[in-house]
Amino acid sequence: MSGNAPLIRLADITKTYGAGQAAFKALRGIDLEVARGEFVAVMGPSGSGKSTAMNILGCLDIPTSGHYTFQGVHVEKLSRDQRALLRRNFIGFVFQGFNLLARTTALENVELPLIYRGTPTAVRHAAARAALKQVGLEGWEDHTPGELSGGQQQRVAIARAIVTNPIVLLADEPTGNLDSHTSLEVMELISHLNRDNGITVLMVTHEPEMAAYARRIIHFADGQVDNDAWQQQERA
Repeated sequence: MSGNAPLIRLADITKTYGAGQAAFKALRGIDLEVARGEFVAVMGPSGSGKSTAMNILGCLDIPTSGHYTFQGVHVEKLSRDQRALLRRNFIGFVFQGFNLLARTTALENVELPLIYRGTPTAVRHAAARAALKQVGLEGWEDHTPGELSGGQQQRVAIARAIVTNPIVLLADEPTGNLDSHTSLEVMELISHLNRDNGITVLMVTHEPEMAAYARRIIHFADGQVDNDAWQQQERA
């Protein structure tokens, strides 16, 4: 870790659902720091807390206790609207199920985050086309998801995630619905965005082959960080 303040810091984060006898502790005191530009894979069995932690990191949920700072800002102290603004301006999301609008073209799907921002039409179109070109889909702007392969759909989803120039990309099982060859293509693309664009990547995966693309692997177990290790990069 560099001497600079970390981009993301979780300090003694807990998350409890329910109360009394029905209370479930999903997170039991998470301490975690992520520097700008890192590529981190998050692994662990179902129920280990990794998805809960990602939801907190993505400002989709708030911790029961503890501190979460993003670029020095205490996220747990923000209002719902402020968290939504942080999410919209600094974080891109990629999901296992693509989450594309079925009757909408690739270009229109990619434009969605910019529509929420109120970006002018011409600027929006140009940014969406540039994002699609960046993920290798130049010429596919007018195709709907039904006219695209699974890999192409995930590329559209990645373009939508990066069209706002986020600092952080949160990817939840991004290759979970893809065959092995397409999975590797998508992982190469995510690696490229991390390496060449400097986007910090946090990726949940259960596949060691996909986690191997990260420089750091964090294992969750029983609501805690069980192991946090850097690994040697073999790829150029």
